[in-house]
Amino acid sequence: MEPGNRSPGIDLKLLPHQAIKIQERLRERVSLKWEDKVIRRVAGADASYKGGWVFGAVAVLSYPQLRELEVVQEAREVEFPYIPGLLAFREGPVIKGAFQKLSITVDIMLVDGQGIAHPRGVGLATYLGLELDLPTIGCAKSWLWGEGELPPQGKGNYSLLWEGNKPIGVILRTRDGVKPLWVSPGYKTNLEVAIEVVLNSLKGYRIPEPLRIAHRAADQLRVGFRG
Repeated sequence: MEPGNRSPGIDLKLLPHQAIKIQERLRERVSLKWEDKVIRRVAGADASYKGGWVFGAVAVLSYPQLRELEVVQEAREVEFPYIPGLLAFREGPVIKGAFQKLSITVDIMLVDGQGIAHPRGVGLATYLGLELDLPTIGCAKSWLWGEGELPPQGKGNYSLLWEGNKPIGVILRTRDGVKPLWVSPGYKTNLEVAIEVVLNSLKGYRIPEPLRIAHRAADQLRVGFRG
């Protein structure tokens, strides 16, 4: 597969301090207002790495049936270093490039990364929501920002994640006896919708099905890629 076109949304010569400034400006544009739309298609977005390349994939499933509808992939050279809190500038372009290959529309997207549970309120999910003007949900495998206690064991249990006196996400149990996920609204989505969509997108695993399929597709592209 040939690498795709570079995203116009990011200056690939950005320095980390410049990226932080961009996030601080973008924070003013973040809306968490849910438009009460009917969700018929949910997407998942994930990325994988090999050498100096990053591989992104987006999987679209029917909702709530979770029937696979379309999967797209994209490969690009890595243009930004790994720095916690700045994943949007490393994975954002390749996921956006993959998303733009879709032939069908998406109502909401789960992203393997943070939403507003982020030091500057603009994690990968929030960034992609702004770039694509799409409701997004951050669904991270580990903690980055906020204060909270682990919820009781048992699928569906959650505890709030706080920034001061403001709830910014939840620590959510998606399967009995396993590590929880850190879920937060990304863009045009509220916390209630985020929890509901994540729980309704599970098929017996810790990770929601759209993200599982996207992860598998990104890995498949990585394994077979000859750059």
